[in-house]
Amino acid sequence: MEQDYIKLIFGLKLKQIRTDRGLSLFGLSKLSGLSKSYLNEIEKGKKYPKPDKIAALSEHLEVSYDELVSLKLDKNLAPIGEILQSKLLKEIPLELFGIQESTLIDIISNAPVKVTAFISTIIEIAKNYNFSRENFFLASVRSFQEANYNYFEDLEQQVLKFAKTYHVDLSKKITSKELEDILIEEFGYNINNDELEAHSELDNLRSIFVPKTKTLLITKSIDDAQRAFIYAKELAYNYLNIKDRLYTFSWIKFDNFDEVLNNFYASYFAGALIIPKESIVENLKILFEQQEFKTEDFEDLLQKYNASPESIYQRLTNILPKEFKLKNLFFLRFSHKKGTDNFYLNKELHLEKQQSPRARETNEHYCRKWASIKVLQAISANNTDHEFSIQISDYVTENKKYLVLASATKDPFKQNRYRSISIGIQLNAQLQRKVNFLNHKDIETPHVGVTCEGCGVINCNVRKSPPTVLESINKEAKTAEVVQEITNKYS
Repeated sequence: MEQDYIKLIFGLKLKQIRTDRGLSLFGLSKLSGLSKSYLNEIEKGKKYPKPDKIAALSEHLEVSYDELVSLKLDKNLAPIGEILQSKLLKEIPLELFGIQESTLIDIISNAPVKVTAFISTIIEIAKNYNFSRENFFLASVRSFQEANYNYFEDLEQQVLKFAKTYHVDLSKKITSKELEDILIEEFGYNINNDELEAHSELDNLRSIFVPKTKTLLITKSIDDAQRAFIYAKELAYNYLNIKDRLYTFSWIKFDNFDEVLNNFYASYFAGALIIPKESIVENLKILFEQQEFKTEDFEDLLQKYNASPESIYQRLTNILPKEFKLKNLFFLRFSHKKGTDNFYLNKELHLEKQQSPRARETNEHYCRKWASIKVLQAISANNTDHEFSIQISDYVTENKKYLVLASATKDPFKQNRYRSISIGIQLNAQLQRKVNFLNHKDIETPHVGVTCEGCGVINCNVRKSPPTVLESINKEAKTAEVVQEITNKYS
């Protein structure tokens, strides 16, 4: 264990034993001959006493020397001991959010019982929702994105420098061949297009990088846009000099948090390279200036870049908050299997605050009036390559509206599987100033909820479940109201 944690555990034990004996710091100081300030430093985990001082404390607290120096904590403090010994605090990316590890340790040492109860609660919730270490890392990165409105100027500038260095024309559609040439000529890569095809067990992987020989194994079953994105990520790892990285795409597992964060940085760099900021901003301005929204105009925008719809929607979450000051937005990605009525929300991002359409881990039914769901239903029924929808979702119970754009495409790696991506921007004065087509008659404005179980929309013709959660809440509220009336009557 790290020395800081050993000191902290000793301090926690000393404080607990002292308080169990009914002693103040002043009282223990008189008994042991050690100064009150020195004892205070020990209990806060800032100092570890020498053996002769531990012996003195052991004698006056009537506890054995071995018990006092043992790293084992009693039941009340055991969860904190487990966390310290597992080095979880070292894995939590505290510095990402401006928190010093020493600050957190001070909080633990000042209120160990309360902090233990809090940590135990978090652990129980994580277990109940099968919240893994990877989930925690991904949630941390997502919070980091949200805290920065998902825009990183330093990476945008690195892309511009890269383009200048390798003479990449950002005003033109970038091909995978152009990026492949840079990987081979400048960074010594070997590209293998055959190996992955020989292993059916790897059908969910798009690429594997072997660092020893700088060999990039890449599957043939991807289109040029997907290949370009993989090459752009590899270029990011090399150009940004990132050493702690993932070697498969999609990822299999994360060994540490830095791999997760660096994976995000490389993905951001790749998106900014393939979908340059200056170009996408200009195209969005043209789109927003139109008095009438035309689906073909948006689909033309998607075709301007050698990128998947998902990459372009992701890129919008970088650009809209920074360049258009549209910060109240969300991004969702759903998956769906043909022939079923199940829709899984497997990726989400909320900027500014937690927006209304959010993930549920309680097997509730997502609102079937969401654009995200409707495009999946359409592509499954029509067997097309791309389905698009636009609407203004009216969350009546929350008095909020969102302009929502959604696209659905086939999953290139799974038969009869589809995925949708959508972006929603809250309808407010800023959006009305930036977008001219909001009042166009062809844009539907359905009343929507989050899940059927919690939705109060009356006479919904696509409801999949009664509003059981809402009914329970209303019943509890009515019960409390009647109890209050009776209490007032007899007061």
